[in-house]
Amino acid sequence: MRTSGKQMQQQDVISDEALRAQVRDLLHRNMISGTRDGFTYHFTKPSPDTYPFQFFWDTCFHVFTLTALGEVDMAKKHMRSLFQMQQPDGFVGHMSYWKRLWPGRVTDLLQLRPKEVLQLYKPHMSALVQPPLAAQAVIRIYEADKDLAFVKEMLPKLKQLFRWLSKNRDFEGEGLLSIISPFESGMDWKASYDPVLGYDRGKAGPLLFWKVLQVDTFNFLKNYNLPAIYKGNKFIVKDVGFNTIYAQNLRAMSALCKLAGDATAARFDDQAARTEQSIMHYMFDKKDAAFYDLYGHHFQKLKVRTGTIFFPVVLKNVPKGICQCVLERHLLSRDGFNVDFPIPSLAVDEPAFNPHESLYIWRGPTWVVFNWFMQEHLLEKNYTEEAAMLLQSVKQLIRRSGFREYYHPLTGAGYGAEDFTWSGLVVDMIKRQNECERGSCS
Repeated sequence: MRTSGKQMQQQDVISDEALRAQVRDLLHRNMISGTRDGFTYHFTKPSPDTYPFQFFWDTCFHVFTLTALGEVDMAKKHMRSLFQMQQPDGFVGHMSYWKRLWPGRVTDLLQLRPKEVLQLYKPHMSALVQPPLAAQAVIRIYEADKDLAFVKEMLPKLKQLFRWLSKNRDFEGEGLLSIISPFESGMDWKASYDPVLGYDRGKAGPLLFWKVLQVDTFNFLKNYNLPAIYKGNKFIVKDVGFNTIYAQNLRAMSALCKLAGDATAARFDDQAARTEQSIMHYMFDKKDAAFYDLYGHHFQKLKVRTGTIFFPVVLKNVPKGICQCVLERHLLSRDGFNVDFPIPSLAVDEPAFNPHESLYIWRGPTWVVFNWFMQEHLLEKNYTEEAAMLLQSVKQLIRRSGFREYYHPLTGAGYGAEDFTWSGLVVDMIKRQNECERGSCS
């Protein structure tokens, strides 16, 4: 990382108190609640206009932000809303359509099951999933108010969800989940997917849009029949970020089960260990000191250095030496991620790197969520100065450009959606940093 901690601290940043007030105001301005067709919903839009729906992992991010602000009851309402339309088999879609029933783009209709397209007059969910942060979100709520009744309320729903994921997306039984569309990773146009899509032009353009559209069309025409989709092998990707979060949340599921006196805690620990071992075995590349996404039935490595290549260092069963090697090589030195405002979503020397505003996101700009994700691990491993640098960088971005969807990693210019709630994760980062400085790092 280019700027030293001392230099960052000397720069003019907004006060923590002012940031908390602004984030609280941002979330409340973006909140939606109501009832429809027997459902009661309450969620925060990621942004007022661009993303007016309830998204799965966005809701979990909002829980982390709300609990950091002390708004625990509001966080509970968000989680209850997220699981309102959970299907009997446990499935929860990556988007829930409540007040506004028509998607943002016509092409998003392909992310619905065909029967849902005929029922747009009532609340419905997409046919895709997103990184399953929900167990960690419930843990965070419990840590905030020790409400065991809420844990017991949510645990059956969570168990159903994780049962569905294991049964339906661990196609090979190796503990690694596959995504069937780029949109399922939450990092829609991630450059590591280009080889899968047959896109070899580096920087994104209209052809990439059509390549991705073909994937959603294929899934739609297969009626989202997962065995048929897997057999077709159009887009079967084991994403590093998705599977790291999955492993983390299996651990969180074990912790929730123990809190509730549920005997299945050990099973979730076993699942987590299996996933972590497979991440090490299949995704880690010793020569590059990086964790790569995988493609297809034979686990082919997608050797593109995106912002998730170091995510698995947070996992329990990744050896300490490997964690240190990956962090030193990519996050803390100059191997493609040396920018003024870390962490870029793609290494600057990758052919697809584009730090500017674009329809094709996650191909260069900095997103606050990367800093938020890595800060906790850095604090736990005593990289306190580096963790502080990530926090100060986020503060600088917000001071310069406001609460934006993403930022130019070299200039700090804000791009994408305005009044974007993900940037509110800064208050959780502040809380963590303060706790660590008081000697209570988790």
